Amino acid sequence: MIRRNQDFLNRVNIILDMLLVIAAYVLASWVWIDLMGGDEGNVLALTRTSVLMACVYAFGVFALLSVFSFYGTTRTRKLSWKIRTIFFAVTLAVLIASTILFIYKLVDFSRGVLYLFYILTLVFLMGKYTAMRLLFNRLREKGFNLKHVIVIGTGKLARQFAHDVTQEKSLGFHIKGFVGEKTEGIEPYLGDYETLEEQLAFPDVQEAVIALDPQDYDYIREVIMGCEKNGIKYYVIPFYNDIIPANPVIEPVGNSKLIDMRANRLENMGWGAIKRIFDFVMSALGLIVLSPLMLLIALGVKLSGPGPILFKQTRVGYQRKEFKMLKFRSMKTNADENTTWTKNEDDRRTAFGKLIRKTSMDELPQLINVLKGDMSLVGPRPELPYFVQQFKESIPFYMVKHQVKPGITGWAQVNGYRGDTSITKRIELDLWYIDNWSIWLDIRILFRTIFGGMLNKEKLNKQK
Repeated sequence: MIRRNQDFLNRVNIILDMLLVIAAYVLASWVWIDLMGGDEGNVLALTRTSVLMACVYAFGVFALLSVFSFYGTTRTRKLSWKIRTIFFAVTLAVLIASTILFIYKLVDFSRGVLYLFYILTLVFLMGKYTAMRLLFNRLREKGFNLKHVIVIGTGKLARQFAHDVTQEKSLGFHIKGFVGEKTEGIEPYLGDYETLEEQLAFPDVQEAVIALDPQDYDYIREVIMGCEKNGIKYYVIPFYNDIIPANPVIEPVGNSKLIDMRANRLENMGWGAIKRIFDFVMSALGLIVLSPLMLLIALGVKLSGPGPILFKQTRVGYQRKEFKMLKFRSMKTNADENTTWTKNEDDRRTAFGKLIRKTSMDELPQLINVLKGDMSLVGPRPELPYFVQQFKESIPFYMVKHQVKPGITGWAQVNGYRGDTSITKRIELDLWYIDNWSIWLDIRILFRTIFGGMLNKEKLNKQK
């Protein structure tokens, strides 16, 4: 929900952000060149041309932030989201600028200015939005900068919205009252549906939240027409709120409006291509860099006992299609390999297999799966067909994870849910990853995997 003057405030925000970026460059140049006596006579010195470059860069930062809807409706966005978005946009802008400088062979630019410019840009922008949030929180505590809304409905959904608003006081929502069937415990109660237009006519009512339970949907057309008639902006909490994902997409087909309940950003051709390119390049580099280590592991597997070096196991992947997932063999050949999970004390494992499983080095051949396109570096972990058939019947939304490519690591794994752990919690985290995917999230997961997420802590008990 936004203020009526949100467009004006957004424009002011954009101008201030661009001025802060330019100021960061001017300050970085002055500190590095004049104050610290750094490089002199270089492209990024404080000249008219370089300031123009800073203006272009500032516009680039604005464009990247706009791509991530940073300047849209952000009242409901947490400060942590803004900080992450700023970091990603500014970092990406610096990488693009550095690439351009390299391509055009501008070798005499000051790296010191560039690095300091990057840090100051982050500090200025993050500092600004942190200060703004603290200021708005203080104002809202004193009753200013509040969004006054009425809730149309008095059932479960209306109570849930009221509870959510209470839990997120910093967002600045103030519920003027509830309209609908009189229900015990709903306060302040403004009247039934027949008084709706009277309530909407009050000048202090800015917007309305329609939170009708299924049994009240006979009123939906009347309620919407009442809001339209009085020029009140309204939002609808659908009766299927508990199962609707974070980012549904509405696609019109003639007069019919189809709600894509499981839309995700990776369905977009552009984002899908970016993730695929990232996977291809990083997996190829990984195979090259890690080839000596993989050769040593292969030798260790061969010496650990009879059997193949690579273990090929059928897993269920993207769009429920089966593929052969590769691992270094860590167990003796056995009849239960496709129907049984490993445990801490598992006599099927070889001595060398225990080591490579503990450090997750048995997973390295999956870089080949990523290179081929069967898998991604990051995504929900693929499962055996035997378990997929079981879990699809007992775990809600289990099969949704097959709408994206499986990964070597994932959001569930870096949060401790790997191996013989709660499937329900793992799916919850996988769905969150699908709904909130970004390249930055993938990079974050990879860093957490490399620095602390590779040690395997298998447990004996599986909770569902």
